[in-house]
Amino acid sequence: MKRLAVYCGSASPEDPRYIQLAYDVGKTLATRGIGTVYGGGRLGLMGAVAKGALDAGGEVIGVIPEALAKSEVANHDCTELYTVSGMHERKQRFTDLSDGFVTLPGGVGTMDELWEAMSWAQLGYHSDPVGLLNVFGFYDELIAFNQKMADVGFVREVHSGILVHATTISDLIDKMAKYEPHTPIFRMKADDL
Repeated sequence: MKRLAVYCGSASPEDPRYIQLAYDVGKTLATRGIGTVYGGGRLGLMGAVAKGALDAGGEVIGVIPEALAKSEVANHDCTELYTVSGMHERKQRFTDLSDGFVTLPGGVGTMDELWEAMSWAQLGYHSDPVGLLNVFGFYDELIAFNQKMADVGFVREVHSGILVHATTISDLIDKMAKYEPHTPIFRMKADDL
């Protein structure tokens, strides 16, 4: 994996562990020779991921919507910074520039990015691993809900392994590197659906 898109919040929670986690993720990616593609902001977890990667000498590519860039939250310290028209173009650029997706704790925007990456993988728009870093138990319920969707039958068995999760970034990267692409819906026959 040459580059990974990192999805995370632009907020700075009161608990300092989240900012430290984001910094450590950026640093770990850089020390493992993996470039970081992220939302292009300088605030919150986003800014910490970029700083960690840059401090470790890594490549950092930011992709920020024009409206956010104009509100002065863009991180101009990035190796490259792309300004795009909106969120749809941003997510497409993440997919085009990356070999996989890592989701850190975050809010609604982070969830939007995670679910779209999973949906696109299921359909066949990409065949890259979708990773979830479940630190501090933050995503316990989401992992259980994803399993419930599979148990009930809303996620086909062949797609139940799309979401790769671990509690440390090193373990998550290792699992993602071993990810075997599944058969996407676009290549399935009607009887398989």
